[in-house]
Amino acid sequence: MTAKISIQHVQKSFRIQRNLGHLKEDSQPISALKDINLEVKKGEFMVIVGPSGCGKSTLLDLLAGLTKPSSGQILLDGKAITGPNLDRGIVFQQYALFPWKTTLANVEFGLEAKGVGRKERRKIALEFIHLVGLAGFENRYPHEISGGMKQRVAIARSLAYDPEVLLMDEPFAALDAQTRETLQSELLRIWEATKKTIIFITHGIEEAVYLGQRVAVMTSRPGRIKKVIDIPFESRRSEEDLRSHPDFVKLRHEVWDLLKDEVTRAQQQEIAKSLDGFEHNKSALKGGVSNG
Repeated sequence: MTAKISIQHVQKSFRIQRNLGHLKEDSQPISALKDINLEVKKGEFMVIVGPSGCGKSTLLDLLAGLTKPSSGQILLDGKAITGPNLDRGIVFQQYALFPWKTTLANVEFGLEAKGVGRKERRKIALEFIHLVGLAGFENRYPHEISGGMKQRVAIARSLAYDPEVLLMDEPFAALDAQTRETLQSELLRIWEATKKTIIFITHGIEEAVYLGQRVAVMTSRPGRIKKVIDIPFESRRSEEDLRSHPDFVKLRHEVWDLLKDEVTRAQQQEIAKSLDGFEHNKSALKGGVSNG
C-alpha cells in the first residue's frame, strides 16, 4: 500500500542570531532534524515521541507546510508538500480559537474558508460539535468554557472541513491529568468514527503507547527516528483499564528504554547551551566596555 505520508531524508537547520543590545552576531547553524525517514499509512494513528528540544514540533511544522526542509522532501499522496493546505488540519497545544467567535462560529471557520454555504456550514459544524461532546455549548465563547472544552472545539474545527490528515502538536499537554485522560479516550473514539490519518506529537510515554498504533521514538537534537514500535492493541476503548495491562506496561518500558539516554543528552545539551550563552554574553559585554 502506498504511504499516505512519506518523509524522505528530511533535514532542517536554523541559523539563530545572537542579540545583546547593539551587538549582533550570527551563530553557527543549528541542526534540528537529521535524515528523518518515516511512512504513515492512510487511516493510521501515528505518535511521535521524543525528549524536549528534539525537533518534534519542527517536524510537525514541516508536515503542515509552515516551513520547508533544508533538504529531503515530504510527500502527501505522492505529491510534495510545499505549503499549508486544507488537506491538513492542525491542533496546537494552545487552543488558537478566535475569542470573539462562539463555539459554532469557530468550528464553521474552516468551512467558510473552503467556500461552504451558510446552511450547509451550520449543519456540518453542529455534527462535529456533537461528535466532540459539546452539544449545548454552541453559543458559548472561549472565555466561557474550560480548557478541555476549548481543545474539543479546536479538534472539531480541524475535523469539520474534512482534512485528509490531522496533525496534533501536544494538544493535551496544558490540561490537568483527569481532563487529559478523558480527551485521549475521546480522541480515540473520534478517530475510530472518522478514520482520519493522525500524526500526534507528544513527550508523554504513556500517552504515546495509549494512543498510537505505532510509536516513532526520536533521538535528542539533531532529531532522528531511533525506532518505530508497533502497538498491537486492537481497541484501547474496549479495555476496562488498559494502562495497567501487563502488555501496556511492557511497551511503556520499551519506549522508556529507548528514550532515557536521549532525555539525559537533551538535558546536557540545554545546560551546555545556557553556559555557552552566558560565556558569550560575558565576553561581548567585556568587549563593549573595552571599546567604549
